[in-house]
Amino acid sequence: MRIDKFLKVSRILKRRTVAQEAADAGKISVNGKVVKPSYRLKVGDVVELDYLSGAVKFRVLELKETVKKEEAASLYEVITQ
Repeated sequence: MRIDKFLKVSRILKRRTVAQEAADAGKISVNGKVVKPSYRLKVGDVVELDYLSGAVKFRVLELKETVKKEEAASLYEVITQ
């Protein structure tokens, strides 16, 4: 699954276009490397997302095309905030 789509499905970011803009600006890294919006995410990848107010680092636990709002947090495990 693409990183931009995962960020939207998991509700880490609200919209896919926001995820694409963040990746284009170099604010998303996977396993220590800055990635583009089309990067193919795998289970076990460690993603770091830089916000204006700080950063969040999480590990991908599951990849699903669609998920209910209540189950969105089960797709990842937060490492640091």
